[in-house]
Amino acid sequence: MARGKVQMRRIENPVHRQVTFCKRRSGLLKKAKELSVLCDAEIGLIIFSSHGKLYELATNGSMQGLLEKYMKSARCSVEKQADENNVLESKMEVSMLKNEIDVLQKGLRYMFEGGAGKMSLDELRILENNLEVWMYHIRSAKEGILKAANKCLQEQMEMQYGAVTTDQTMANIPYSLTIQNEIYQY
Repeated sequence: MARGKVQMRRIENPVHRQVTFCKRRSGLLKKAKELSVLCDAEIGLIIFSSHGKLYELATNGSMQGLLEKYMKSARCSVEKQADENNVLESKMEVSMLKNEIDVLQKGLRYMFEGGAGKMSLDELRILENNLEVWMYHIRSAKEGILKAANKCLQEQMEMQYGAVTTDQTMANIPYSLTIQNEIYQY
């Protein structure tokens, strides 16, 4: 006997609706267990009946553990998107600062080559201080990006491998982790 196609709409008869709910709920739980066993997946399933009764399934561990893992993952995902936005903003700021530094460096070269006359020592010091401030901002932005990415990666590792200890000798480096590139050279 062939089955007819079931219309996807609410079943009006409450007895038929309850029978269908029980059969489909047990089928859904069975499929979730099979998926967990076959694919070694952690599955959490929560079902509330129309009467408000709770049915749940946690294939590995407890439902609370799975929910905590989900919350960490969701929080890391939100933080990752915020970090990506910060990275984009920082890249734009770095690009703007690089352009400003280029303009200043070209101006300095022009002045040293005799194009604009001699500058006073005070003017040169002011320019030098401005360059140092801009380089500091660029380095700080890069370092902030690296720290945010490191935090997100560490949380992902903790979720995947459990508690991860970091080597504290690397955490207390007394110098900046940024690398100079050609924009800082004349």
